[in-house]
Amino acid sequence: MARPRNALTTPGDGIRPVVPILHFAARMEDSIHAWREKRGRKRGLKTTIIPYSGYGSPGWVRVLCRVVLTSGEVASQRAAKVRGWRSFFSIPVDDVEVTIVAGGVEQRVLADRGGVIDTRIDVELAPGWHTISLFTDDSEPVNAPIFVIDPSAEFGLVSDIDDTVMVTALPRPFLAAWNTFVLDEHARRPVPGMAVLYERIMRANPSAPIIYLSTGAWNVAPTLTRFLDRNLYPAGPLLLTDWGPTHDRWFRSGRAHKVTSLERLAQELPGMRWLLIGDDGQHDEEIYGDFAASHPENVAAIAIRQLSTSEAVLAGGRSRTSDAAPDHATWVYAPDGAGLLEQLTTEGVLTDDRG
Repeated sequence: MARPRNALTTPGDGIRPVVPILHFAARMEDSIHAWREKRGRKRGLKTTIIPYSGYGSPGWVRVLCRVVLTSGEVASQRAAKVRGWRSFFSIPVDDVEVTIVAGGVEQRVLADRGGVIDTRIDVELAPGWHTISLFTDDSEPVNAPIFVIDPSAEFGLVSDIDDTVMVTALPRPFLAAWNTFVLDEHARRPVPGMAVLYERIMRANPSAPIIYLSTGAWNVAPTLTRFLDRNLYPAGPLLLTDWGPTHDRWFRSGRAHKVTSLERLAQELPGMRWLLIGDDGQHDEEIYGDFAASHPENVAAIAIRQLSTSEAVLAGGRSRTSDAAPDHATWVYAPDGAGLLEQLTTEGVLTDDRG
């Protein structure tokens, strides 16, 4: 299968016959990647797939992974364990064909400019967790977990990560750089009570999917996954974004990424009502409020974790607005998971099953 090097793709169709005029930054990035890939292959680096958790419903699944060059006998394990600043200097491999084997169905897809595979394939899998296989012609096979959502499920959870489940003070440049490039998952602090809240939600709704939606880069997905696992958060797919310029701008829009992801969930799972959880330090309230206004049938409630005074100062203030959409959804605010749990129970969004 072949396509123009920078052709845009859409989920499921594989090819869209449009070749965008690349922004100068994107052309420069492509040149640097090509030079680094050529040098890396001369040094004997191997094509490696870093698998990410995906999701789907009976009839289709969304597959997520990234293709890079690494060294070592077990390259995929080494790549998955890379942490901190090193993850941002991995060499992406673009326009490489990746073979996906799921439920006896085999399909080949192409990685994008950043080496990312984000594609939807048609396959019949029963509800629950499954494992699919990914490989290229010159890489070892790796397994990726896929959560197939029960079609009878009507409730799910979408959660932000930064300052919602993990204290990061992300908007402050120096702290953001420290948290992203230096610290590993052992040094990051979980937000008090949030893991307990999520566990209670999933216990009350065993078939509910949980989606972690963040403006973070795919480079840090393995670190975030280890953090969530270490701090006993329920397993679920991460929806992150690629790092670096796009075909038409210097920097990617984190807000646009969240808006687009929520719209896609509404289209893919029209019968699902989501509990949206975020914080008041960035744009979560505005994004969730707009989504609730346009898709009231898809929102069960919106829970906002309030930053502490010091966190709000580091984040540049609070984003809460007086016109946040109480007319379109149930809104609750609290500084930690325990407070949100209490309010969600009071509002009838969750049931009190402690007895």
